[in-house]
Amino acid sequence: MSSKVVSLREAIAAHVHDGDTVAIEGFTHLIGFAAAHEVIRQGRRDLILARLTPDLVYDQMVAAGCASKLVFSWLGNPGVGSLHAIRRAIEAGELEIEEYSHHGMVARYAAGASHLPFFPLRSYDGSDLAAANPLIRRVSSPYDGEEIAVVPPLNPDVTIIHAQRADADGNVQAWGIVGVQRDAALAARRVIAVVEELVDSSVIRDDPDRTLLPGTVVDAVCVEPFGAHPSFAQGHYDRDNGVYRDWDAISRDPSRLAAWLDEWVRSLDGRAAYVDRLGPAKVDALRPDPRPSGSVDYGSYR
Repeated sequence: MSSKVVSLREAIAAHVHDGDTVAIEGFTHLIGFAAAHEVIRQGRRDLILARLTPDLVYDQMVAAGCASKLVFSWLGNPGVGSLHAIRRAIEAGELEIEEYSHHGMVARYAAGASHLPFFPLRSYDGSDLAAANPLIRRVSSPYDGEEIAVVPPLNPDVTIIHAQRADADGNVQAWGIVGVQRDAALAARRVIAVVEELVDSSVIRDDPDRTLLPGTVVDAVCVEPFGAHPSFAQGHYDRDNGVYRDWDAISRDPSRLAAWLDEWVRSLDGRAAYVDRLGPAKVDALRPDPRPSGSVDYGSYR
């Protein structure tokens, strides 16, 4: 198999197009900020952005003018407050929204990954969310006639995930909280995997249970250390809580937000320059102490 390793600039240019439905998943950690910043640098427009928890990564993309619609299940700066760029865009009528519960978004990805026409779920019983989202519908069971809520499949044009490592064939491994990254990728037409490090295929084979995605579904592998900052990558660096706190004041002020995008995204030629701007003291402060997990003997046939 030929190598799938390309630069992030090349991957975004080849696989993210104006008008695409784009999913950048990752729950609390492994959030693809490096990829989002490259989308901003390349000036993509009219994107439909899908994500369970849009948080800062989509606030930045909306502020940069990348999106026309948001498909989501929770919206906010975790532990801090609102996402003010997204809020302004919604209130100005510049950003369409399509809202689900967390379970509803998980079900949509599962249906997309499984090539199902819809996914049934009971958690909308008693909910009025369907009044705000006409795509949440009810069907009768073919077995006993019971009515149940259903949601449609979600098949992004491209899913971008961040993970700890991959090999050149595109086999991706991750540990810690993985959220819906697997189903979001399996549901997509194209997949970009951004990783902290590239490893030999023997490393993947020696620890197969950590494999999140097989290379057969991955179109591009991009190596971008610190690519999930200010979120964290388990075992590589911690969450930069100060960035989340500071973002509240930055995003409240459109001129200050524009200046931030110029300084931290548009004026930089990639993630390495971003890390350089953070500085070695900040990077070192976010490095965790080593804590290896126990080893497993998979055995081998003689």
